[in-house]
Amino acid sequence: MNIKAYFNKESAIAVFALVGIIAYLLLRFVFAWPQRISEPVLWAVLLFGGLPLVLDLLGNVFKGRLGSDLLAGISIITSLFLQEYLAGALVVLMLSGGGALEQFAVRRASSVLEALAKRMPNRAHRRGSGKIYDIDVQEIVVDDVCAIFPHEICPVDGIVLEGRSTMDESYLTGEPFLIPKTLGSAVISGAINGENILIVRATRRPLDSRYAKIMQVMNASQQFRPRLRRLADRLGAWYTPVSITIGLMAWVLSGNGHRFLAVMVVATPCPLLIAIPVAIIGAISLSAQRGIIIKDPAILESADECHIMILDKTGTLTYGRPQLANIHCLNGFQHKQILEYAATLERYSKHPLARAILEQAERKGLYIGEASQINEHPGEGLHGIVDQKEVFITGRKTWLKLHPADHSIMPELKSGLECVVVIGDRLGAVMQFHDKPRIEGRSFIEHLQPRHKFEEVMIVSGDHQEEVRYLADQMGIKNIYAEQSPEQKVEIVREYTKKGKSVYIGDGINDAPALLAATVGIAFGKNSDITAEAAGAVILENSLEKVDEFFHIARRMRAIALQSAVGGMLLSILGMFLAAWGFLVPVAGAIAQEIIDLMAVVNALRISFVGKKLSDF
Repeated sequence: MNIKAYFNKESAIAVFALVGIIAYLLLRFVFAWPQRISEPVLWAVLLFGGLPLVLDLLGNVFKGRLGSDLLAGISIITSLFLQEYLAGALVVLMLSGGGALEQFAVRRASSVLEALAKRMPNRAHRRGSGKIYDIDVQEIVVDDVCAIFPHEICPVDGIVLEGRSTMDESYLTGEPFLIPKTLGSAVISGAINGENILIVRATRRPLDSRYAKIMQVMNASQQFRPRLRRLADRLGAWYTPVSITIGLMAWVLSGNGHRFLAVMVVATPCPLLIAIPVAIIGAISLSAQRGIIIKDPAILESADECHIMILDKTGTLTYGRPQLANIHCLNGFQHKQILEYAATLERYSKHPLARAILEQAERKGLYIGEASQINEHPGEGLHGIVDQKEVFITGRKTWLKLHPADHSIMPELKSGLECVVVIGDRLGAVMQFHDKPRIEGRSFIEHLQPRHKFEEVMIVSGDHQEEVRYLADQMGIKNIYAEQSPEQKVEIVREYTKKGKSVYIGDGINDAPALLAATVGIAFGKNSDITAEAAGAVILENSLEKVDEFFHIARRMRAIALQSAVGGMLLSILGMFLAAWGFLVPVAGAIAQEIIDLMAVVNALRISFVGKKLSDF
């Protein structure tokens, strides 16, 4: 984290006020300096810290923005009249410290864009005149021929001219599988190359590439990000004018200006300035203990008000890894026979579907034997001898090029991925795979409405329509948007957010713009630093139970913060009336306010004391 990026005027004032207060307390009570000698330290705090804050508050007044912090400004001025310099310095610390903490905690848009930019390579490998040489990525033009070395990030959109490999496009498309790449295959910028070198022809400039478009929509999403009206501001909107009205009426009716000062001292909105931040900090700490990182404290205040849930599919409702869903046996072969042959051969493969086949065989307790003469070429398939029979596992297109007549007996692929199993020279079966749904997914979805009052729940995904519908049916979700680009995801989130406050949960780079556009963005898992930067909260453990815990922490924080703030303000209003009638002089009012503050803060500290279980599904 770049500390300088977060270090602003409020941070400087908060540090200065804290140092000044500590210095005063040491001089006055440790070194026993007389008050007249030690007090100039507090004057400095009020002059160099309090004056800039008061001027900012006056600027807000002229702009018509009246918040609870206005009372803090009045209290600073009041403390000067009452010569309560320590009280004034504490108000300076509270006012500046709250803003500094929030600025430090809330992620800035530039850090997201910087993370996106850092992920992309600065150099590319262009081929020309029989040689490969490095150039700046921005020098690539359409039809340039570039080499992508193993495990490199693809710098440009293009078409494969030479080589065979696989690419991980999940950061961009949401698809959880490694995608085979061979002659004529399209590659997209930002994807990660596999084990082999690829030679590609650029079809777009880097400025127009898929990855660059995501950066552009990310920037636009940040500019149109919903601005949350903080809880303290909403409460202060009525508390501030009520307090000032009581003070002015006391002054006018009594003709005694000291009553106005007394009312202002009692009215100092410490329950708002202290109790709510204490509750928020406690909730942030509690969340961290539960594996939930809160990056934007504002979402804790608004999460319980959200009634629209928008979910990405891959890695959020699924585990992001394929699972064998069905085996369509052909030409008289049996299910058990096909699975045993396929598992025996696939134990020697690194293909992403191999693990799914082996897991299914192990679950069924099948015998996995030995294979020989194993041969695997990317894009062609896996050959080997199992139980003295030649076994060939490949893709539909590869097999049909050799045996087009088998097209009529093959089942239709409606969703997911597939492979064909050939035994001898006969087509034995078609294996179909789906991304494995999370075990707790359906129960999580079903509890959202009765427990958290979510009125609409939907999936917005870049995956194919059939695959998204397949998962939605398993989860009990009716509303889906499939085959959506990052730009389209953002538009959907914006439209629904106009109707009401929304939560978006995703885990890939393609989700980052939508996370910014939603009222509350939650990054699921640790797959992408960019997604984590764009989100208001990051769920470190890949579990929907942790998402539910976040909602319960937010609800608990909001309830306790309201208890502390509203309860403290009601007691303050009672004190204001006593001060208005002359029953509380300014010094007594200050003492009464400190007692109210202590009660509000102690109540706010309850946020951290919870049982072991927070989720309820």
